[in-house]
Parts: sequence; structure tokens; C-alpha cells
Amino acid sequence: MSQTHSPRQTVYVAHEYYDIAAELEKRPGSPPCVQVGTFAELERIMPQAEILVASMLWRNSLIDLAPRLKLIQSVSSGVEQFDLEHLGERNIHLCNARGANATAVAEHALALLLSLSRRLYEARDNQHRAHWSGTGMDRRPRLLELTGRTVLIVGMGTIGDRLARLCLALGMHVSGMRHSPRPLDVPGVTQVSSGDLHVALGQADYVVLTCPLTPQTEGLMDQKAFAAMKPDACLINVARGRVVDEAALIAALRNRSIAAAALDTYVDEPLPPESPLWQLPDLVMTSHVAGETQFYERNVVDILLDNIRALETGTPLRNQVV
Repeated sequence: MSQTHSPRQTVYVAHEYYDIAAELEKRPGSPPCVQVGTFAELERIMPQAEILVASMLWRNSLIDLAPRLKLIQSVSSGVEQFDLEHLGERNIHLCNARGANATAVAEHALALLLSLSRRLYEARDNQHRAHWSGTGMDRRPRLLELTGRTVLIVGMGTIGDRLARLCLALGMHVSGMRHSPRPLDVPGVTQVSSGDLHVALGQADYVVLTCPLTPQTEGLMDQKAFAAMKPDACLINVARGRVVDEAALIAALRNRSIAAAALDTYVDEPLPPESPLWQLPDLVMTSHVAGETQFYERNVVDILLDNIRALETGTPLRNQVV
């Protein structure tokens, strides 16, 4: 937890939802804060901003409006909207919010995993139809236990590590893949190299994507990847939408080459009403809310205050990207 700070230059925040200003007010000695909620307001504050907290309202054209800018603290872990090269040329630091919602995303992934194994989505549909579907009443596959099943977690960072520990606690066999060859941090997890992904897909009952969106992971789950999965396996995506080839996923579900899937992120958000994903019966969808938690502002402000102190003392920044 960050310590209190003496008053300093104003922190400028641009976000439509997260109330960073209110969280800063709770911290004695924190710097003053101005928060805006629209892009037009963000444009107006850029000339004064030295420290900016922003995420989805960001546009790279703003860099040229900000002669004083020293630090951008992203509200999210993803930073694909930022021009990293241009920021580096301007000597503007960028830090992300990696870890701020790791617990929430890991728990959400587990909730989706349980929903698929116990087919809770069917129960909700039956509730809306006032249909009682007791044991042996419908010709459907038996409900499953997670104990003894194999889960492959693609992306063994902070979120993947937390999810791995949850799955191990449930008695699952856990495999994990990360882009780096560095050994995994969670004891009991079998490490999978990126070159062996398709082999590991063929051994997994559940595949959970928790990786960042990079050139290496974009379209990672394509037609060949789905073909490598077992017909009774399930996919869960709490990473980025573009990690999954949506057309290939739709075909895999329609052809029954995989059993089911659960998605929290999509290529286009909000998901268009005409998307065929809405109509697939063995697909559970949530609306990019895996990272939602009542502690989000608290966690982001912890990172922000650490980085303000680091700027003042010349010590390493936390979660530095640029």
C-alpha cells in the first residue's frame, strides 16, 4: 500500500466510469485531482497535464497537445491504444495497471469455467421458460466435476498465476504457457512451450486465455487451434477479443468440434446485435466485465501514487511500459 504524499502538481484523470478523483480524496496528502469524462474535456486539459490517468478515452493525437506531460498512468493493463514509439520520443513515461484486477479476472474465469462444467447457462434459460429439468429428464450429457480435469492456461502472468492456484485447489491438473521461456511461478503447474501449444490443446478439457494481446497472440485461437482441441473441450477467453478468430470459433461451435465456450471479450465492442455469437446455444457471454471489482480504483491509485513518488525520487516506475 502506498504511503501518504505531500501536495504536488495536479493529477489529471480522463475516464467515463472509474472515479479516481474520489479515491485520491480518501488519501491524506495526495495531490489534487481534476477528472473529466469526455474526449472534448480531455483535449482541453492536455496542455496543463504533467501526470495523466487515462485509458479508453486516449487518442494518440493528444501527445502533440501536451508539452508538459511526463507520465501517463493507464487505468487498464492493455496499452495497445498508445503509440509507444511516439511516447518514447517525447520522453513520456507510460505505466499500465497490470495486477489491479488480477483477482477479479481470475475469479471471473473460474466462474465461467464452473458455468460450463455445470451448465448453469442452461439452468438460467430453463428458469426463464419455467421448465424443470431434473436428473434424467432431458437427453443431455451428464454434468461434470472439475476435479481431475485438465485445464490449459495460456498466459501465465499475474492473472494466470492466480487462476492456476484456484484450479489446483479444486483438484484440477493445470498446464500453463507463457511467451517467455522463464520457468513458471506456480508450483504444480506443467509448463508448455509456445511451440507445443497444439499438442497441449489436444490434452486439455478446458482452455483459458489470460494472455495479453501481442503480435504473437493475435489470432492465436484459429481454425487449426480449434481443430487440435478435443470435441468435448471448452474455451474460455478473458484476455482480448482478437486473441480468438471469432469466425473459427463460430464454426467450431456450430460443427460441434468443441463442446462449448465462454467469452468476456470480443473483436468489436460493444458486440453488434447482428453478431452470430448472440445466437449460439453453447456459448456463455459476459460483456467485458471480468475485471470489474469494487476495489479497482483503490488498486489503480496505489500504482499511481507509487509512480508519482518514483518520478520524484528517480527510482524505477511500477508497471512501466515506456
